[in-house]
Amino acid sequence: MKRYAGLLRGINVGGNKKIAMADLRKLVEGLGHEDVKTLLQSGNVVFGSASSDQQALAKQLERAIEAELGMSVGCLVRDGADLARIIAHDPLGKVADNPSRHFVVFLSGPVDPAKLAEVEALAKPGEQVAAGEREVHMWLPAGSAETKLTHLLFQKRLGVTVATARNWNTVTKLSTLLS
Repeated sequence: MKRYAGLLRGINVGGNKKIAMADLRKLVEGLGHEDVKTLLQSGNVVFGSASSDQQALAKQLERAIEAELGMSVGCLVRDGADLARIIAHDPLGKVADNPSRHFVVFLSGPVDPAKLAEVEALAKPGEQVAAGEREVHMWLPAGSAETKLTHLLFQKRLGVTVATARNWNTVTKLSTLLS
């Protein structure tokens, strides 16, 4: 069994797409995955699976949520090695001194540096973005409420099908659950 983090986009945010974490755990267990745990109320589920195909696991979660809960929810799946790499190679670590304002935007595809430069041009003074492999690191010193740098902007401008953000606290907690 390999351990994975499932990242669901946009659930339990602002009263939209409400999914109880007990229901999410039951759904993931019903797919045959083991040792299922959720983190927070914002769509983070950790599980063990015999599969090694992250994209197939993400699609499986999306289809099951649609079929059983009647919601269209974009999902991404990352393993412990992905999260460990993201943490170890954090390009904003020396700048980002508040983990609740330091974000990782997980993407369904690789980062195109030219397209990312276009997004970076929309940043407010003090905001920073940096490319990873299938993620973008963000430092939002004034917080996420007023920024133009949203996961939907990254999704549209970078041409990926799914983008979902987690703050640094959540990224490190997910990594710990996977190790």
